Amino acid sequence: MKGVRAFKKRVTDFYRASGRHHLPWRKTHDPYAILVSEIMLQQTQVDRVIPYFKTWMRTFPTVQKLAHSDLSTVLSLWSGLGYNRRAKMLHECAKEIVGKHGGRIPRNPAALRALPGVGPYTAGAIRAFAFDEDEVFIETNIRAALLHHFFPKSNNVPDTKLTPILSACLPRSTSAREWYSALMDYGAHIKKTNPNPSRRSSQYIRQSAFKGSVREARGAIVRASVRGAVHLGHIRKESGISAALLRRALRDLEREGMLPRR
Repeated sequence: MKGVRAFKKRVTDFYRASGRHHLPWRKTHDPYAILVSEIMLQQTQVDRVIPYFKTWMRTFPTVQKLAHSDLSTVLSLWSGLGYNRRAKMLHECAKEIVGKHGGRIPRNPAALRALPGVGPYTAGAIRAFAFDEDEVFIETNIRAALLHHFFPKSNNVPDTKLTPILSACLPRSTSAREWYSALMDYGAHIKKTNPNPSRRSSQYIRQSAFKGSVREARGAIVRASVRGAVHLGHIRKESGISAALLRRALRDLEREGMLPRR
């Protein structure tokens, strides 16, 4: 495919010179640690994730330890990272891995995608980073790198146009793990040094404002629940969030099993 060789050289040269080799999940092949990192990194900046990941792995060093912990402990450790539902899904994922897979993260793509909270991207990332399998998967930094180089003047580009390029880029005889690390780091660099190319993707959705959102209300309630019983009046005074929004968020959290009523 035209331009692939030059693109791969640019990506790998950048990675050798400026790659984020210090990231803690880059220093392990443990599928469980990589699963944790991938769930934490969803919609969250790398620098915010690093301290949470280190604390999490000290507290829950194995999938068995996580599976046998109670949800309140899990949520307390996650508190402040945002999108708290990810913590519950990761907890459920650990219980299923222990109960159905003997405590071993499955290598099979279909088995991975069947786990709670694991979609096509996360399954592909686990297979590449933990098992060094050649996979085709896309996330925001990968998308940015491809759009910047192969579609510099196009808008509304679907992922179906990117996957053949990714397939042509796969190292096959070398390390998929190293290639995807390099590609993600290069994409992150492109987003910092250029107008975000991901906005020209058909997948792009502008994130809604956090202030005044249900997400803000959910986060305030979960943080309060870590300290004890939830009193919406106290949360409203502390946060300034409206009572109606707090009630809506609380109903959602109860329905999802995040905060059982007692």
